Amino acid sequence: MPRAERELVRDGTPLVEFAAELRLLRAKAGTPSYRDMAGTAFYSASTLSDAASGRKLPSLAVTLAFVRACDGDEDKWEQRWHALAAELNESSAMTSAEEFRDAPYVGLRAFGPDDAHRFFGRERLVAEIVGRTQRLVLLFGASGSGKSSVLRAGVVPAFAATRKTTLLFTPGTHPIERCSVLFANELGVTTAAVLDEWHDDRALHRLVSQVSGDREMVIVVDQFEEVFTLCDDEDERARFIAALATAANTPGSRCRVLLGMRSDFFAHCSAHPELLDALPEGQVVAGPMSAEELRRAIVAPAKQANCTVESALVADLITQAHGRPGVLPLLSHVLLEVWVRRSGHRLTVAGFQQAGGLDGALSRTAEDVFTGLAEEEQQLARTLFGRLVAPGEGPEDTKRRLDVTELGDAPGLAAVLEAFTAARLLTKDLDGVEIAHEALIRAWPRLRDWLHDDRESLRLHRRLTDATDSWESVGKDSGALLRGAHLALTLDWAGRHDAALSPREHDFLEASRSAEIAGGRRLRRLVALLSVVTLVAITATVVAWVARHTATEQRNAIRAQVVAEEAAELHRSNPQLAVQLALAAHRLAPSQRTRDGVVSTLPLAVIRQADVISAADVSPDGRTLATSSEDSTVRLWDITDPQQPVEITKLNGPTEMVYTVRFSPDGRTLATAGFDREIRLWNITDLRNPALVSTLSGHTENVHSAEFSPDGRTLVSAGWDRTVRLWDITNPREPTVAAVIDEFRYKLLYAQFSPDGRTLAVVGDESVIRLFDVTDRRRPAQVASVPGHAGGVAQTDFSPDGRVLATVGRDRVIRLWDVSDPRSPAALSTLEGHEEGVYMVEFSPDGKTLATAAGDRTARLWDVTDPRRVTELVSFTGEVDTVQAVVFSPDGRTLITGGWEGTVQLMDTDLERTIAHACDHVRTVLTEAEWDRYFPGLGYAPPCPG
Repeated sequence: MPRAERELVRDGTPLVEFAAELRLLRAKAGTPSYRDMAGTAFYSASTLSDAASGRKLPSLAVTLAFVRACDGDEDKWEQRWHALAAELNESSAMTSAEEFRDAPYVGLRAFGPDDAHRFFGRERLVAEIVGRTQRLVLLFGASGSGKSSVLRAGVVPAFAATRKTTLLFTPGTHPIERCSVLFANELGVTTAAVLDEWHDDRALHRLVSQVSGDREMVIVVDQFEEVFTLCDDEDERARFIAALATAANTPGSRCRVLLGMRSDFFAHCSAHPELLDALPEGQVVAGPMSAEELRRAIVAPAKQANCTVESALVADLITQAHGRPGVLPLLSHVLLEVWVRRSGHRLTVAGFQQAGGLDGALSRTAEDVFTGLAEEEQQLARTLFGRLVAPGEGPEDTKRRLDVTELGDAPGLAAVLEAFTAARLLTKDLDGVEIAHEALIRAWPRLRDWLHDDRESLRLHRRLTDATDSWESVGKDSGALLRGAHLALTLDWAGRHDAALSPREHDFLEASRSAEIAGGRRLRRLVALLSVVTLVAITATVVAWVARHTATEQRNAIRAQVVAEEAAELHRSNPQLAVQLALAAHRLAPSQRTRDGVVSTLPLAVIRQADVISAADVSPDGRTLATSSEDSTVRLWDITDPQQPVEITKLNGPTEMVYTVRFSPDGRTLATAGFDREIRLWNITDLRNPALVSTLSGHTENVHSAEFSPDGRTLVSAGWDRTVRLWDITNPREPTVAAVIDEFRYKLLYAQFSPDGRTLAVVGDESVIRLFDVTDRRRPAQVASVPGHAGGVAQTDFSPDGRVLATVGRDRVIRLWDVSDPRSPAALSTLEGHEEGVYMVEFSPDGKTLATAAGDRTARLWDVTDPRRVTELVSFTGEVDTVQAVVFSPDGRTLITGGWEGTVQLMDTDLERTIAHACDHVRTVLTEAEWDRYFPGLGYAPPCPG
């Protein structure tokens, strides 16, 4: 039977009422199925169903097709559609003018200096940047990590408060000109006069001295990647970078330079020794925000506006956003949309759902604006966004500022600009327009489809636009016109895309065509001249190579590191390419990080599920894997062959997210627990037919952990209700409560027995580890309380001999304790390396290796043979986001990890064997084109020859 249509909640809003009227029309037609309607309407069943969903305004064409399939009056519905579209556009404009004015959130745009009072959560990162002693600092971060906001609303106000002169700008297509405009304003002279000063690398140093005098100046260049994406003049790029480095590094300089750029442009820095010299001491990384930082970013701005955020919404947002790269623009946008939909002074879960959720709000906003446009305006929107994006060659697509002179004056363009600007998807000023944030490029499926379909066309158009700019910048000199094959290709493209050209591009092409006809002899002279120039360039290249020979190894090391990281990201889509890239990077410049990259691309197997993997465990015989996820299910897998896991069955008993799964010591029973506040015991003697044996009830909030005692006769559970419960399960069908420990003030996350069953470790949202003597199960007694972490403690694990306890927490460190005498725990060592909170820790069966899992997308192995002198063995990345589960097989040969992307990976713990057999996974050899893309300038040397 077809799935029933989702119930429409009539809330009185125009869009929902429109959908209700469409459904009523369908009902009057006898409620034909959407599949039958599709045959008449020539649109898919899902498109017609979406039209009546009330989530967005369908296009006019889809609306009329829906009406036609139901024998409705098309003229009447066309008038109804236009009236609603006008109403929604008017409502959007009103929202922009009224609701957004005093909003505590900024949406897609970056926080600016004027927003410093409502910029929260990044205090630690701002302090790290401001406190750096290096005078040239590079801030790296993924797109959407909040780099611009950190610089503009955090760093600039912090320096201004200490009376330092700050200059903030983005490079654009001509960074030297941009920089000169700012200095001209400071000096009260013309820009031309400042440009005349740029004779050598010390130009900027001299300008700083003229402006700042005895005061320190801070030059902040945001979106520094524009130097590589928008500035096509390599000479200007090199001069600008050299001038920045000289201004910062000249002895006695009073200038500091801060550069903010996307991390995928890290490798570009290796081509410039001035930037290379600043690494790694001058490098700062804007990583994902911690849970506490996210909470401040969500709650504090609302508090300033005398509003509150529902605790359930805060928890939901933190859960979805924590550890996700590039999520901050989505978070900021959805908070703004929830603010618009607030209930009185409360930001609610209902408003969050109406906005479309964290991942859907931005796409919904963009789609609502687009579908509200007339058909000819929609085509203009496609052309406009094509100009607003710079298609990527290696790194992902980037936004591009569109100068007002490039906009043109097509009828309807003003309405398109106003609609997207009112929704804060575009930002516009007197000089031009740009996309508010690159997150829109990733989040809006329609825009992604446009870019995919038109990529080569857009690249050709960008080259035409840049050539037009250059032609006009030199007074329309004929030497800047297109010639030969490039002109022919551009004219052919223009003939098919005439509507996309601006008047100035038309003029440029016409001038190029005319010059081509009359310029035969000039062309031959130009070829001769280019030959000379090429010879000079070759000579210069040889000289430059000799001069930079000492930097070659450093550049290779950086390139190898970047490729190794890219290889891990590629594994999902192209595992054979990923393996070869990682192996080639390791051979180019062997290091711990490139070695990590190789093993991360070589899992024994990958299991992909639809939801977050919350926990995993392996049966005592090593043949069965249990995984739990947010879809309220537990799955059992046959991993007898770890390279070919096979799903055995699925347990559907729980009603909410399952947070823990554990096999009993004899392997006959499985315990599950989670957000429905109950613990379930399953008889898994027959793995294909698990039977629910009993349900343990008593916790009043989420049960976060459930662990068996070594003898299997007791189960301990810990929950958010601040209690630990000991259950006598000698008879699993009739469990009884042996004891309840309720002396805690914080939510509990984990409780675990020592290998001898005499000691219980309990941890949670406080910074201490508590140890209890549970020799008498009915009378547990606390014997030690150890303050060990800065913040909550997520989990513990005893070594197999019971002498060492490992603890992990939100402070990103792992601590080892000597618990030979549980009454007097002693610190052994502190392990550092993870960049986000650590969620899980487990000793290997032989006690010589420790595995940890964290929010920084890694699982790490540590050599703990000597717990006082621990060394890191490997850091696995692979296809996971936040890693929330890690467990060894009983023989210690396999490590299983699970993460927020619904991925379970089985890894071989014999690292040398893994690397030695890397090429066994390769069937298609790395091509020369692929090699040149990732290792430009290096001779073709595939690591796995065919």
